[in-house]
Amino acid sequence: MKKLVEQIVATAEALKADIVKEGNKAAAARARKATLQLEKLGKEYRKASIAAAKK
Repeated sequence: MKKLVEQIVATAEALKADIVKEGNKAAAARARKATLQLEKLGKEYRKASIAAAKK
């Protein structure tokens, strides 16, 4: 689960860096991709945390 949290943090930092680049179409595309990846990672984290709570 620690690795998953590290991935979430890294993706969020990359998203933050791309959001700052206004007017850059490539950065906007990377930001959209990062938000989709954050959504997937969030779902994985939720599953892992529920499984850990049941133990």
